[in-house]
Amino acid sequence: MPQTTQAAVQSLVDRAIKLGDRQLAADIRAFAQQRQFGLVFEHNRPERMRLYGKKVGRGDVVQVLPERGKKEDAESQLLWLVKSVSGGVAELEPYRTLAYDENDGEPREAALEDVVAVAEYDQPIYAGLRETGRVERGGDKPYQVVINGENYHALETLAFAYAGKVDCIYIDPPYNTGARDWKYNNDYVGGDDAYRHSKWLAFMERRLKLAKQLLNPQDSVLIVTIDEKEYARLELLLESVFPNATGIQTVSITINKNGVARGNQFKRADEYAIFCFIGDAAPCQVDRKLYSVEFGELEEKVAADESGSRSQRKVRWEWLLRGGPNAARTARPNLFYPIYIDEKTATIRELGESLSLEQDWTKFPEKPGLRAIWPIRTDGREATWRISQGALQAKLDRGCAKVGEYNKKSDRYSLLYLGDSQEERLKNGEIKLVGKAEDGSLLLEEQGERSAIPTTVWSGTQFSAGEYGSRYIKRFIGERHFTFPKSLYATELSLASVIADKPDALVVDFFSGSGTTAHAVMRLNHQDGGRRRSISITNNEVSEDEAKKLTKRGLRQGDPEWEALGICQYVTKPRVTAAITGKTPDGDPIKGDYKFTDEFPMADGFEENAVFYDLTYQDPDAVELGVAFEEIAPLLWLRAGSHGLVIEREAAGYEVADAYGVLFDFAAINGFAEAAKAAGVGCAYVVTDDTARYASVKAQLPGVDVVRLYENYLQSFKIAAEDAVR
Repeated sequence: MPQTTQAAVQSLVDRAIKLGDRQLAADIRAFAQQRQFGLVFEHNRPERMRLYGKKVGRGDVVQVLPERGKKEDAESQLLWLVKSVSGGVAELEPYRTLAYDENDGEPREAALEDVVAVAEYDQPIYAGLRETGRVERGGDKPYQVVINGENYHALETLAFAYAGKVDCIYIDPPYNTGARDWKYNNDYVGGDDAYRHSKWLAFMERRLKLAKQLLNPQDSVLIVTIDEKEYARLELLLESVFPNATGIQTVSITINKNGVARGNQFKRADEYAIFCFIGDAAPCQVDRKLYSVEFGELEEKVAADESGSRSQRKVRWEWLLRGGPNAARTARPNLFYPIYIDEKTATIRELGESLSLEQDWTKFPEKPGLRAIWPIRTDGREATWRISQGALQAKLDRGCAKVGEYNKKSDRYSLLYLGDSQEERLKNGEIKLVGKAEDGSLLLEEQGERSAIPTTVWSGTQFSAGEYGSRYIKRFIGERHFTFPKSLYATELSLASVIADKPDALVVDFFSGSGTTAHAVMRLNHQDGGRRRSISITNNEVSEDEAKKLTKRGLRQGDPEWEALGICQYVTKPRVTAAITGKTPDGDPIKGDYKFTDEFPMADGFEENAVFYDLTYQDPDAVELGVAFEEIAPLLWLRAGSHGLVIEREAAGYEVADAYGVLFDFAAINGFAEAAKAAGVGCAYVVTDDTARYASVKAQLPGVDVVRLYENYLQSFKIAAEDAVR
């Protein structure tokens, strides 16, 4: 891809720095800033964000909410400075700066319950997370994370935990169609707004700049879906924000083959996914037969393809342990039996008899030299194996069953077998037999001709937004309303096209809506046994119509009745939970099967974990003094990999969990270092304002990511705010 003019300027700056002439580099930058290349729009329109839930104090900038039962108006958009707070009342005076002089009112008082703190995008905020629930079915796998909060501030928060660590960002932002589908400064943007495009571009640019901080500069991809209203401007904006991207390509996806009427225009049948490749990132090979993709002509995988080694798909072996709500021992007692393995050779040696429901498996006698593996879930529930002893023995004889990985922490073995469909593919040559392992199991690999790099036009029934978006989501959350969800399979293929070869990928979606991205990530994990993580950020807004109804009832944002109907609480959390458990919010098994690839009952759910958070706003002084640890704690856990236990509260001396540790008192350094090494933690936090003490901890823990609290936390938010205006 040829360099943009802006990229060429940056190249000159880089060359000047390499030559040691920093003055020349500064002169080139100064000249470039006097010119506007490519996309031109109004950058300096302010974006103000209400900090619902933040405790209002002296010095805060606030807005006064309308009386209950009345809608927002010009008066409620005025800014006020809090002079003092006493007895539940805030004393306010008009807030005026060089950039803002709209409030010409007189000083006034307002009840604290009627005021809400406000921050402009370039003002540093200090955020934390408060857990609101979790679902656990994935053992020691990392958690899928859902954050309810304003996405700009949530991105600033993630910069502390994940700067430069994210493999893929997938977003489906508001399309700016003029249909009042998004807000700017707490007001919907209509089609008659003369600054509609500039507001949208400024809104997007600020978030993309923060997203850029998260992406791995060596190898990552940003995916943005959009329709024809803004795609041309969006491509130019991406070129501006990511001048060093190695490639930007647009894929057309047919989401409604019949088209949607657009007045006196052509019917719209497709939308676009723009892929922005960074560093060494490149499209992955995808299995076209499994996806049933109607790509047309595809770029076939050939032996000479240099990217082939990074894109080969593994042959999938199934978990022998049955999952889902129909997996209980009581449902199929004949499939509850012991499997005896030899731990020294990691082989299956014998298959035991089925136990009746009355028999207690814990009292069943062991066999000398062997270990009995029972179909017990990670949470202790009794389940069943997927196939009978006879069928399993036949697969063992063919080399199509084996012992999987051993989890040292949980002291559990996984047992795997090759499904009938995979054996059929082996027979017809779609899977190649390359040998046998020491345990007698088959060594297999996919035949190359099954894989291909997609073209830039995707057309197939699985991409239908109606069939596999709007109607699909009802299977999981019933009649709870959500407009325009993406097709699960369109999102899944978008992600697979760039992270199929990254089983531990970290994916972020900061316009997550109903949670389709998290759902797709879990589907990919199910297909290849991956441990990919997703972080889904959504707010808890209600629709415009719902807001009018709630306002008439005298309710406001923040009230429990209002929040219960917001996107995150009403749609995202229930959808992610249902996908994992296989049950609707009413407790009924989800009807139907997944299609196109990896077909299995939706009621089986996923062997995954998920945790849900609300974004909170912290006082930086309280953070620095260490009295806000409980809401900073989840960020420490996220940075350490989001798996295992969370250190929720301060402890005397230190605390060590599965993946990280926190040293609260430097006097306990020796014990902390020993405990951290014994646990094999990858991250350590040190609460100290002494540089020498911090360096001492780093020296004792080589190879460990040692982070200084609370300086690193506070500095992260300051940097994020500064980068927003660059």
